[in-house]
Amino acid sequence: MPRIRQAVAFAFLVSIVAVLMSCSGSKPAPVSEQPKAESVEVKQPAPYTAKACLSRMADMAARWQMDAVPVRLESQVNDEATGADGKSTIWKATFASAGKRAWKTFTCSGSRLKDSAPFGVTGDREMQLGPNDIIHGFSPLFVQVDSDKAFSIAQEHGGASLLKKDPKQPVYYFLALDTNGKTIEWFVSYGTSLKETQGIGIIDAGTGKYLRAAK
Repeated sequence: MPRIRQAVAFAFLVSIVAVLMSCSGSKPAPVSEQPKAESVEVKQPAPYTAKACLSRMADMAARWQMDAVPVRLESQVNDEATGADGKSTIWKATFASAGKRAWKTFTCSGSRLKDSAPFGVTGDREMQLGPNDIIHGFSPLFVQVDSDKAFSIAQEHGGASLLKKDPKQPVYYFLALDTNGKTIEWFVSYGTSLKETQGIGIIDAGTGKYLRAAK
């Protein structure tokens, strides 16, 4: 009888050990990791001063026609840059070729706006000049005063008071040869264009001399 009890007790212990070994050998089910949400990179706009963009557009214009010269350069006011520091995310320049009797507009964009020109330098389609059209072009090398400097000069001659009244006042820039064909002039317009303006300061783009006011 004692032997039977010992045998039963031994069998019971063996079964317990087997159960414990099976439990310790089983691995817990892996916890599924939630996929991490990918971060979306927000691309920032890149405002430029005029000379930075004019140089890049002149390079592309030269690949179009070697004799291409800028006739006019202008900024664009948008939600990314009001122009109040001499910078814009959109600059446009019209170049003309005397040899081909054609002109072409180039855009230098640092904009990220949906409806703006694509980032970088692009060109529009070539257009023919009329038989009586005269090219009033200038060399980019003679533009010594950048748009940020032109803005500072205009500020010293009445522009500061306009910005004081309205800190969000847009500022538009236009660059071209004067009617006498001697001076490259900056037109700093406190408005969205030369027509929609509170006042215009005209500055010599070669020397930085303030020439006159206009409206």
